Amino acid sequence: MSRPLTGIALSCCLWALVLGSSSTQAQDVGQVTKFVRFQAGNTVAYGVLEGDAIHQLAGDLFDGWRKTNKTHNVGDVKLLVPTRPTQVIAMAGNYKSHLDGGTVSPQFQIVQPFFKSPSCLLEHEGAIVLPQDAEDVHFEAEMVIVIGKTAKNVSPEEALNHVFGVTCGNDVSARVWQKNDVQWWRAKGSDTFGPCGPVIAAGLDYDNLMMELRVNGEVKQKESTSQLLHGVAGIVSGISQSVTLHPGDLIFTGTPGKTSALQPGDVVEVEIEGVGVLRNPVVAEE
Repeated sequence: MSRPLTGIALSCCLWALVLGSSSTQAQDVGQVTKFVRFQAGNTVAYGVLEGDAIHQLAGDLFDGWRKTNKTHNVGDVKLLVPTRPTQVIAMAGNYKSHLDGGTVSPQFQIVQPFFKSPSCLLEHEGAIVLPQDAEDVHFEAEMVIVIGKTAKNVSPEEALNHVFGVTCGNDVSARVWQKNDVQWWRAKGSDTFGPCGPVIAAGLDYDNLMMELRVNGEVKQKESTSQLLHGVAGIVSGISQSVTLHPGDLIFTGTPGKTSALQPGDVVEVEIEGVGVLRNPVVAEE
């Protein structure tokens, strides 16, 4: 992991991490491609990020994309949430270090997902808004799976064929609502409670990536995705037994260690090895 950086140095570091190629969706581990969804003027498109250049794509990102001859400088566009999912699913209790006492109870020995609202998604550099009536709103660093091919009743052995790549996520959580409400719909799904991005990285070993969360440059969480109780294949397979997953759908894979409250004025960063840095300021609701 890189040392905490801010401002221009952080931005340069993020794009310096990029490795790109003109591959198709199916990729071997080690052949890394980074994809972005961006807005340039009135145009919203997908692109392949190589250095500071975004090569705009044509076709279907999940089925036969191709590069066009149009390029953009990453500093001249707005980076958006990487996909437009039909559903956003998140895993509960998927790191031993996050569970009370570090004990894996029987309920967490099987895949335990819940839903977040797609409207909670927030782009890189977008502001996390703390609702006026919410208390004790925490960060949760998470690797997010991006589905690339429809998945229904897939086996663990088949599951990775349905994964397009991964991105950085922050499962922002209002703990009082989470504890006291019948459902987690607002505790986990309020507007801006799902920062995600800024790139989708394909071709990594998703079950062996170091993940770190920093608040104002101070490391608060740091753990490898190798410690997931249910790895990427198990998550996708398990969810697909009950819910059909579609291209572009997002799965937050769970958070490690301990979390704490965010405050207005904070800047929270989620960095995943080989993916990049998701950065979001925190503000109070007006």
